[in-house]
Amino acid sequence: MLRTHTCGELRAEDINTEVTLAGWVQRVRNKGGLIWVDLRDRYGVTQLILEEGSTDEALLKKAASLGREFVIQVEGTVIERTSKNDKIPTGDIEIKATSLEVLNRAKVPPFIIEDETDGGEELRMKYRYLDLRRNVVRNKLQLRHRMMQETRKFMDGQDFIEVETPVLIKSTPEGARDFVVPSRVNPGEFYALPQSPQTFKQLLMVSGFDRYFQIVKCFRDEDLRADRQPEFTQIDCEMSFVEQEDVLNTFEGLVRHLFTQVKGVELGEVERMTFADAMKYYGNDKPDLRFDMKFVELNDVAQNKGFGVFDSAELVLGICAKGAGEYTRKQLDELTNWVKRPQIGAKGLIYVKCNADGSFKSSVDKFFNQDDLKAWAEKCGAEAGDLILVLSGDKNTARKQMSELRLKMGEDLGLRDREVFRPLWVMDFPLLEWDEETARFHAMHHPFTSPKAEDIPLLETDPGAVRANAYDLVINGVEIGGGSIRIHDRATQQLMFKHLGFTDEEAQKQFGFLMEAFEYGAPPHGGIAFGFDRLCAIFGGSDSIRDYIAFPKNNSGRDVMIDSPSSIAEDQLKELHIKLESKGI
Repeated sequence: MLRTHTCGELRAEDINTEVTLAGWVQRVRNKGGLIWVDLRDRYGVTQLILEEGSTDEALLKKAASLGREFVIQVEGTVIERTSKNDKIPTGDIEIKATSLEVLNRAKVPPFIIEDETDGGEELRMKYRYLDLRRNVVRNKLQLRHRMMQETRKFMDGQDFIEVETPVLIKSTPEGARDFVVPSRVNPGEFYALPQSPQTFKQLLMVSGFDRYFQIVKCFRDEDLRADRQPEFTQIDCEMSFVEQEDVLNTFEGLVRHLFTQVKGVELGEVERMTFADAMKYYGNDKPDLRFDMKFVELNDVAQNKGFGVFDSAELVLGICAKGAGEYTRKQLDELTNWVKRPQIGAKGLIYVKCNADGSFKSSVDKFFNQDDLKAWAEKCGAEAGDLILVLSGDKNTARKQMSELRLKMGEDLGLRDREVFRPLWVMDFPLLEWDEETARFHAMHHPFTSPKAEDIPLLETDPGAVRANAYDLVINGVEIGGGSIRIHDRATQQLMFKHLGFTDEEAQKQFGFLMEAFEYGAPPHGGIAFGFDRLCAIFGGSDSIRDYIAFPKNNSGRDVMIDSPSSIAEDQLKELHIKLESKGI
């Protein structure tokens, strides 16, 4: 080994110990006859000291020539530091160097490799291998490592077996777009990279494996954002001989284990809510429960008062922002402009201030008297000092807009504390959702999700009303996991394919292998998949998942470090039997 200790482990009790360290030069401070060098590795920073009179002149000269990020090896004695630094664990000691060897010189890095850097995101992504030297980034990957280990520990303790499933699989028409891989030995045919190991984990249940899990890479060719990448990681799980309650209890246990072991946090009650209630009271299927502000329907007290905007609306919706009654006119105008942005699309915003004297001041005083506004306040549970915000329109649009406004108010009022965690199971999702573009129903989750037994007759009469045996785990407004009880018999699976618009021939071609497997004794089974990158970001208090991935892509799906994707040689295209019509196609 080129070192006896790391740069993060020496303490006062090691004083007078002869040591050898190796790492990267973070900083050199040269005061003429006195040189300090901060030496960094993955474990921390240790200060080296070289002093004229007690250090060889050649060694002083060598230290003075060091640059940032030089890789060096140093030998010396641990001594007590004169000016201690209580901000780092090694701050009580320093190394009096007796020899120094430059293992590799380094160019001046394109940005400062410290916690507070001067590098923009694009530059840091181009030199990601340098960005990974920064503590703030490395700590996030160490968190990811810890979560992986604790996941495996919990799953092993629950008798789950980790099984690797194929990466080159068959493309299917449902779900997001596949990444496809041409086959050289099968001209004109393609593999797909898995969006999920869904069918394989169900086949493992047919195989009698009983409890399966995998920390697995998945791929989706879709538009990107802060919490999406073209390749991402799932904790993928499946169980046999279970009902919905068994799955929820098991994986609630996993989440509690991770919070306890990694964050040192004991989770409170994991609430449960139906999809219908989530949409009614919060306007989305992943509500943030760290704060209240439930939607209140005001049609009965706000309509038929001569205010045309409300009278013509399908839904008049209000929220109560506690303690926001002191908002100024400027702040209210800014809120109004915010909801009018194209991303939100509201035509306007109505407000009611609840004054300390019991009176009300609104933006629609011309149409509503004090008794009217008092009725609004009573419905919203508003008290003196509160602010009521109202939107209206068709039901779906008004709820979507109010959902965005609610989240903004929660943020502005400091109610979305990153150290508070409110987990929630959202249940009873619709089995199917109508797609206007294709004019047919699609599976809201995937075509293998079991319908509620009591709703199966509705498949023939009212498919949109059928509820699924499906569930999502939401934490602080972020969906971190989703799953369902699966269909496990051929007849029900064929019925599902029929209602998704598959012909018998299409269903057989795409999923005949699975339906045939069901005829060889498939047990009742269900499972869940957690978005591992999102889970890491929640634990780390971040909105973006990128820093929890060693080598992420940018918003265009590019790896700017290795310049990928890229074109390939004509000879490779010929081998794959692919002919490009023209450049850029």
